[in-house]
Amino acid sequence: MATMVREPSSPVKDKNYDLIHTLQLSLEHIWRMETYISDADARGDKELASWFRKIQENNRKAGEQGKQMLMERMKRENG
Repeated sequence: MATMVREPSSPVKDKNYDLIHTLQLSLEHIWRMETYISDADARGDKELASWFRKIQENNRKAGEQGKQMLMERMKRENG
């Protein structure tokens, strides 16, 4: 029987922590994909490079959405 490993709850009880952390991860993945795309291109693996570009674009969209959401929430909080 497989045991499920559960992530610890957010270490900070700030209501925006999860949003900020996920935004940071999305932006980090955009940067990380550059390395993976470069590596795949250097090996001539166009299929893999294309797949990494799609992941990068998805993270870029998520990052932009997260930034907008955070800005709107901060405006509402700071009125």
